[in-house]
Amino acid sequence: MSKRAMPQPPGYWFGEGPVPWWTRMLAGVYGTLVALRRLLYGVGLLRAHRLGVPVIVVGNITAGGTGKTPLTIALVERLRAAGFKPGVASRGYGRRDGGQARWVDAATPPADGGDEPVLIARQTGTRVRVDRDRVAAAKALVAAGCDVVICDDGLQHYRLRRDVEIEVIDGARRYGNGRLMPAGPLREPAARAAICDFRVVNLPDAGDAAQFGEWPMHLQADDALPLRGGRPKPLSAFAGQRVHAVAGIGNPGRFFAMLRARGLGVVPHAFADHHDYQAGDFAFGSELPVLMTEKDAVKCVAFANAWFYSVPVAAKLPEAFWIALLEKLGSSTSAAST
Repeated sequence: MSKRAMPQPPGYWFGEGPVPWWTRMLAGVYGTLVALRRLLYGVGLLRAHRLGVPVIVVGNITAGGTGKTPLTIALVERLRAAGFKPGVASRGYGRRDGGQARWVDAATPPADGGDEPVLIARQTGTRVRVDRDRVAAAKALVAAGCDVVICDDGLQHYRLRRDVEIEVIDGARRYGNGRLMPAGPLREPAARAAICDFRVVNLPDAGDAAQFGEWPMHLQADDALPLRGGRPKPLSAFAGQRVHAVAGIGNPGRFFAMLRARGLGVVPHAFADHHDYQAGDFAFGSELPVLMTEKDAVKCVAFANAWFYSVPVAAKLPEAFWIALLEKLGSSTSAAST
């Protein structure tokens, strides 16, 4: 592992060792606050804002990455193919001026727009708005002509009323030890999943199966793209070679495991989620190909050399999922117009 590696979530979150007593105590306080907040929204003492267009929320109950961004990109593409004009609202976590609302496009520096919003804008060309106030971001998208809003990572943001909720689950980690933060990885009780319209499980292996009530999702990676431009290189071309693998995402091990499954000799370098990369971060001491996630790559183009590659992934889901989603969206659109 790189000496700059970000410590992973505590092992006790995932059943490795005892849960410290003080985290269990704080989890009780946290759970009370979560329940109170939901109650206040439920009885109307806190106001949830409804837009004039459908809102799709993509999020997770656990802390950490689960595959929300690839699914958001797939949603944009499918909705556009179905005749919609989708827009994406995001907080833009990790940007240097988090209090400043802004439009994000392919040319926006990741330090200003956030790595995930910039990646979404580059991949899809859709309208992307980052704002700490997601209600304001959604309203700006509607004013710009979007007829459906996708809220990236907004499951707990109840100020924005939603028509479709999609929970994304890490198929390997799932809900860990089933405890609330900080004793476990849960942002909300696991029972919260039951009221989501769709539960998508990001499966680590093609042969894995989803559980009852879940929709399977696989992240397909076939090529490596040179950051300095040029033709894609099949991942199979790296098989049997040692490579530096770089990941600053919620679960770096997932990226490393995917490369190992393709036969690559992985030298792993895990960084903090949303890490602000500098050229010095890549002083690994050996000139091997450097393969990284797309989310990391958008922040490394300026100092990349010929050894730097991005590994894009595409979210693959059953066609029945898209049919069910569009039916749900159609009923939400009809309800909004009456």
